[in-house]
Amino acid sequence: MSRFLDISEVFMLVGFCLPFMTSVTGPPETMMEKQHELTPMLSQYLELCSQHEDALVLFQVGDFYEAFCEAAEVVARTCEVTLTQREDSTGTYPMAGIPIDNASGYLKRLVDADYRIALADQIQDAAEASGLVDRAVTRVITPGTVVDDELLEAGTTNYLTSVAQSESGTFGIAAIDVSTGECFVTSVGDRAGLSEELDRIAPAELLFGPSVADFSSADGLTAWSVTDTDPALFDRGAAVSCLSGYLADPADRLETDAELRAAGAVLSYAEYTQGDDGSLEYVSRIRRYDHREHLRLDAAAIQSLELFENRGLGAGETLFDVIDETSCALGRRCLNRWLRRPLVDREAIEQRLEAVAALTDNAVVRTELRELLKDAYDLERLVGRISRGRATPRDLRSLHATLAVIPELREKLAEIDGTALEGHRERLEPLTDIADQIDSAVVDDPPMELTEGGVIRPTYDDTLADLRSTEQAGRQWVAELEAHERERTGIESLSVGHNQVHGYYIEVTNPNLDSVPEAYTRRQTLKNSERFYTPELKAREDEIFGAAERADSLEYELFCSLREKVGVETERIQRLATAIAELDALCSLATVAADGEYIRPTIRDSTAAGIDIEGGRHPVVETTQPSFVPNDADLSAGEVAIITGPNMSGKSTYMRQVALTCVLAQIGSFVPAEAAELPVLDRIFTRVGASDDIAGGHSTFMREMSELTEILHDGTENSLVLLDEVGRGTSTADGLAIAQATTEFIHDELGAMTLFATHYHGLTNLADEREGIFNLHFAATREGDEVTFLHRIAPGASSASYGIEVARMAGVPETVVERANSVVASSEVPVDGTAGSSVGSSESSQPPADPAPNEEPDRNSGGTDTERPNEQTGAVDDRVSYPDEEFETADSDDRVSYPAEEFFGGVGDPAVDEPLDEESIVRVAVALRSLDVASMTPLEALNTLDELRTTLK
Repeated sequence: MSRFLDISEVFMLVGFCLPFMTSVTGPPETMMEKQHELTPMLSQYLELCSQHEDALVLFQVGDFYEAFCEAAEVVARTCEVTLTQREDSTGTYPMAGIPIDNASGYLKRLVDADYRIALADQIQDAAEASGLVDRAVTRVITPGTVVDDELLEAGTTNYLTSVAQSESGTFGIAAIDVSTGECFVTSVGDRAGLSEELDRIAPAELLFGPSVADFSSADGLTAWSVTDTDPALFDRGAAVSCLSGYLADPADRLETDAELRAAGAVLSYAEYTQGDDGSLEYVSRIRRYDHREHLRLDAAAIQSLELFENRGLGAGETLFDVIDETSCALGRRCLNRWLRRPLVDREAIEQRLEAVAALTDNAVVRTELRELLKDAYDLERLVGRISRGRATPRDLRSLHATLAVIPELREKLAEIDGTALEGHRERLEPLTDIADQIDSAVVDDPPMELTEGGVIRPTYDDTLADLRSTEQAGRQWVAELEAHERERTGIESLSVGHNQVHGYYIEVTNPNLDSVPEAYTRRQTLKNSERFYTPELKAREDEIFGAAERADSLEYELFCSLREKVGVETERIQRLATAIAELDALCSLATVAADGEYIRPTIRDSTAAGIDIEGGRHPVVETTQPSFVPNDADLSAGEVAIITGPNMSGKSTYMRQVALTCVLAQIGSFVPAEAAELPVLDRIFTRVGASDDIAGGHSTFMREMSELTEILHDGTENSLVLLDEVGRGTSTADGLAIAQATTEFIHDELGAMTLFATHYHGLTNLADEREGIFNLHFAATREGDEVTFLHRIAPGASSASYGIEVARMAGVPETVVERANSVVASSEVPVDGTAGSSVGSSESSQPPADPAPNEEPDRNSGGTDTERPNEQTGAVDDRVSYPDEEFETADSDDRVSYPAEEFFGGVGDPAVDEPLDEESIVRVAVALRSLDVASMTPLEALNTLDELRTTLK
């Protein structure tokens, strides 16, 4: 039998085992009952089903892939094709088939329906077979081993991943993209780290080694396709044997035994599914990396920051969508990798930023580069097909078209001054030798089918040229025969033609049969005419067909030889593919920077200086809204900012935009801000939003606590932590206690830079107790029941959450809203999470004591560090911009948002000792806005201020 069957036997010898068969996979029961009576073809089908019990076998019969019995019913239903039947002496069997020439769409449906497919092809020419045509499974299609472009989205990765566990409890992870040959290996120390790394890899299919069963995604939502395997697949001996085809000293090249076994398992499985009886030659680089060498983003961070997927209602754009302005599939895949693993090496970040800056500053060259890159095909997938011997003539022409672009790319890069892109230019090797071989051999527009001829230029080979010349001469003789015979016989209606069955013929209509020469031999009788041939025509036919057949066969051999020669250059082509991909990704970042008015961030030497962003914007939200309010962020090392404010005011957006700015900077991108000085973070943690994992036994609050646990265990002083509403899933007292303890622990123990959005206003008093904790808030204006959100960050704590007003805006019935108002007014429920907590327990309505005239007010409060109301806002702080148009109004029982000191030169006004009237505040604020201070004399200004002061009494 073929080498493909040998592969299955080899895997069985090492104990390879795939998932258990189902009712539609494995040998059909109805056939098993009659296995000794089946026809040879059905016996062959039954044998292949037995060898691939996990898969739905599609069995080539002529031009179709057929399935029988229960599998046929699945194919008919899933692919929406007709269910027929096959009858023989042993019975009737359901049968359904899909056309081989158009199989991709049907195969995609089956893979999407979670079926594994074994393609059993005819590996013997039916014309040469003396009996039953040999068939073998040439490929197994699984979610993680799809290689066909028609089944994969352009510019994406599709990882098959394996996990092995060591005796010490550490894990080895190996992943391969079978379509491109990318392969990498790493280790993690525990199950939490394993979950994090797998979420970052986002595998399409997982192989778990012994003792790694029952493992799920950290976010509880990602559905992995897990393939059961025999533990023997992860044996060290089998792994070393497999890896020896890829690495000279596999045991020395990989750091741990778990890595060795994981890599061996994933490559063995990949070889099996591709039907190869040896190493996958295009997997030429197995890269080992340490996950700590990149900014760590776990599942919660990837999800809540919406880097790749927006899971909200009416899901919209993601960060990747915003920065993806790539021109080719290579660049898109590269940019995706960069975003999944941002850099932590400051020098590497600066090198990328320098390259992006050079492209941003040279708009004309950048535009021309992007146009050229549109002509670049996906070399990574092309070289995979070439190496596996599955590339078509059009694939080689696509490679040539890509190589033809390289000299122009190099010329354009040379026009950019400086050294930022010199390295990229040098790595763009033209590969002229490969391009010339392809161009000299393959015609410009080759046919789809390789075996039908017309693929190789006749000038490429002397023998081929002679055969094509003979064929052409014969066809020319036939073309001239019609005119010659008309003249010779006098039959004007005489014609010369050809068909696949009878070959060349001379056709004469019935009324002219009397004029047919005796040398004509009848070949075929039609209703209104007769067809003849002559000895000369038959000789020419044999000459033409013989030459054409030999030429087609020679073309096939020449093409296969050329494909093998190109395949030998796999590593060079892959290096070029990487250079093209990175250039395209850099052009994409530069385009986004120019179009979005991004600026180059300053990367600080360490996190000790913290985060300083001026006029920062959310890169995604600003593209979906007609206007966006920029905000500053000033967060020193170890500081915790407690952010309060109404729902919908922008707290979550603000926190996310700070994190996304840091992520963008660490992939080497410019950032949406007026200015930014940023540290190199080691990790970003997020505890944002609410979700559950009921199937895994986790409620919303339990998931919240699990995410919080990871932060408190793994955060460092180089981390950025985003917390949103910690503790809201339980009672007010318990929740506030957890929130307070969490804040204190992060500040006292971790020292991580932290943004903590909360409605527990009692937490704001921590700013008085600990240096390094400060308050920020998002303000709003209220006129009656109407609330306007300003979306501006300001120092100090918010005066109210406006929850009832937001409920009204959301459409909650008015009776419910009114009842809520009455409950609050009668103090039947605690307000703003202050009940039951030692933090913020003071309920005094008195204003704070005035500071001495020359005393600097505390940045977190409106007066001294002693007792103050929970709703009191903070003093002006130079860490954020303080917009002069921003103000709040309050109901009669609330203090004004900003303290009197901010309106009266830093000194409290003794005249204002009662709650201020809302209308008076509005009038004064409007009057202040309209003042033209520059044109007033000092005396006029003082008189005006006195009048306004009187208005507030």
